[in-house]
Amino acid sequence: MSHSRRSLLAAGTAGLASCASTSAPGPGDAGISRTVAALVQRSEASNAALVRGDIEGYRAMAPHADDYTLMSPFGGTPTHGADMTEESWAAVGRFFRNGTFEQQVVQTYGSADMVVLATRERCHAEVGGLPAQDWLLRVTLVYRREGGQWLLAHRHADPLVTQISLARAAALAAGDAPAMPRG
Repeated sequence: MSHSRRSLLAAGTAGLASCASTSAPGPGDAGISRTVAALVQRSEASNAALVRGDIEGYRAMAPHADDYTLMSPFGGTPTHGADMTEESWAAVGRFFRNGTFEQQVVQTYGSADMVVLATRERCHAEVGGLPAQDWLLRVTLVYRREGGQWLLAHRHADPLVTQISLARAAALAAGDAPAMPRG
């Protein structure tokens, strides 16, 4: 087990309150580990709210930095915090429905003012009007401490949990990937 994973487990079930603290993490690795553990919990709880369609719960638990960037698992141009109006937040809330959510931590990195979580997210949800299905994503989350509050500064997600061939990756990168064969 890696050192950072042991540190995360040793931090136990630190409360979400430590994420809202106005002070920096405590001295040394123990304070950072508690902060990382709390952000792992907050990430799981907020994303569980999101896939249920509870956008207000998500926003309350996962405040975003003003310069937040989202690199969606569906590709396309990144979204920036400045692009998110109340209407667009409401649309995000309607996009997800009736979901369940599990988060697996792959790796964490933490310092006094920045935490990075590399995770795998597994949910079962209705997404974008499609019937409920399983969704498995690789996700990187970057949290930044601003004014004593931990804000989500960046999220990158992709569905490439299952390895694809070099040819398929090249086709995706070129923008002309053929449809995936069924069966």
